[in-house]
Parts: sequence; structure tokens; C-alpha cells
Amino acid sequence: MAAARAHVKSIDGYIAACSPAVQPILRKLRATIRSAASSDVQETISYGIPAFTLHGTLVYFAAFKNHIGLYPPVRGNAKLQARLEPYAGPKGNLKFPLDRSIPYALIARIVKFRVKQNLAKSKLQRKKPAVARA
Repeated sequence: MAAARAHVKSIDGYIAACSPAVQPILRKLRATIRSAASSDVQETISYGIPAFTLHGTLVYFAAFKNHIGLYPPVRGNAKLQARLEPYAGPKGNLKFPLDRSIPYALIARIVKFRVKQNLAKSKLQRKKPAVARA
């Protein structure tokens, strides 16, 4: 499946290149992410997969044969991390098996948390004084 999607230029193109069985899941995932994020969120393709950005990357997602992957790992919220434990894959990335219900509400919580993290990081970066170079 990945080779067919290697050169997609949009999330619509990515979804269209996936199997018909997984396309409705990806559309709902995309809508969930957009709904949970700020209206300023941007969609892009990065590393050949869909990505959403707002003052940095919020999340990426990718379809595989048996699961949907969601990246990057969630850090900084112990309660949310505990809730995500059943979906934890290698390196903390998340794997949502296609043979089970996709937890869209949980994904929305992840996105909202990532928005807060990115906005806080952006505010800190704006407060740092510029370093004068000689």
C-alpha cells in the first residue's frame, strides 16, 4: 500500500490511494483532527503521510494493512498517556487496529492536548529575546 501512496501531494490524494475499506475511517479521522484543532490548523503531506500543523506539527497519521498509526508520541500528560497504553506501539507511537473501533474521541483529546503544547511552546519562543550577532 505504501508504494502506491509514495508521491501523493494532498491528504485527499493519500486517502484516495488507500484501500476502499479504510477510506471512510481516514476521512472520519481527518474530520476528527480538524474539529479538535484550531481553525488555523494547516494540512500537508510530510514524510509521505498526512500531517496537521499549528505552530509546529500537531499529528501525523498513516494507514497500514492492519492498523492506523498516529504520531508523534504523546508526552507530558500522565493521565492521557495511561489511557493510550493499549494502543502504544514502538517508540510510543500509537497503533489503532482496524479490526477494532477507532477511538475518535480519544484522538480528539490527543489533538487538543497537542494544540495546547504547541501554543505554549510558540509563546515561549516569542518571549525569548533575539540574540545579537556581531
